[in-house]
Amino acid sequence: MKEYILNLADYVFRRISNKSGMLKNRSVRGYSDAGDAQFNIDDMAEEAVMEYAASRSLAMAIYTEDGGMKIIGEDPQYVLIVDPIDGTRPAAADLEMSCISIAAAPFSQDARIKDVRFAVLKELKSGAYMYADYRHDRIFHYGYRASIPNLSLNTSMRNMFWSIEFNGHPAGLMTQAYGNIIDYTANNGGVFIFNSASFSISRIITGQLDAHVDIGNRILKDNPSLMPAFQSVGNGKILHLFPYDIAASVFLAEKAGVVITDAYGNSLGDTLLLDLTYHNQQSCIAASTRELHQELINNINWSGIQML
Repeated sequence: MKEYILNLADYVFRRISNKSGMLKNRSVRGYSDAGDAQFNIDDMAEEAVMEYAASRSLAMAIYTEDGGMKIIGEDPQYVLIVDPIDGTRPAAADLEMSCISIAAAPFSQDARIKDVRFAVLKELKSGAYMYADYRHDRIFHYGYRASIPNLSLNTSMRNMFWSIEFNGHPAGLMTQAYGNIIDYTANNGGVFIFNSASFSISRIITGQLDAHVDIGNRILKDNPSLMPAFQSVGNGKILHLFPYDIAASVFLAEKAGVVITDAYGNSLGDTLLLDLTYHNQQSCIAASTRELHQELINNINWSGIQML
């Protein structure tokens, strides 16, 4: 399985790299089943995944962002949860904040994040990757300037380097929730928007970030009356963290010692891998230290969120 998913990631990487001249075509050609806009680059990546799987003799269930579930061969033992490009918008702009995300778990319709056994994130811009599996305590990696994990020891928000998410999240609601933290950290620290959960979480593993916050799903679950506001910025759908967004990065983050939970502070392990419904979508707070994680939960404004 290690060889299979590393070679799959490399195959997608090479296909996209060889088509770099097409990346400036940013036209939206449709929407995934979940409602996320799909760009031309997504087509290339999805096709590469299925080409690779069809060329191998191993039976496999493959669930991708755009293609849904496909069964290759008979009686697959594993299901791959693949986001061929997590960070489509940066990739379409030829920026570095995008990853190929692949997680593998024993095949079951009830498979959950806690069942993941193998995971890889491969950066589309550099080709660097990080890989881990259930057999080893370490993260195997290639292409980084320092050994990883390389977690920050920061325990305070004041000098925090962190990323936040806005796709599918009404900006006014989000700034009500963590605008105070943005103001507190923007000068002495740094606030980033990468449009890729995988890239953001992986930057905590490399030590480049201290934290990543994506809390839209908790805001909505706490305030169901805000559903129309979230749908209005999501093409009529709820666009929060899908299982394919985080399946690999949660496994790698936990292996690295990152404190990663939903926005309530609960484990993400029970998230179903094959369910895209709103109730199974997720929020995430990830931090390099337990103290910083708790400080974030304590200082986000969870009450009084409303459309202005």
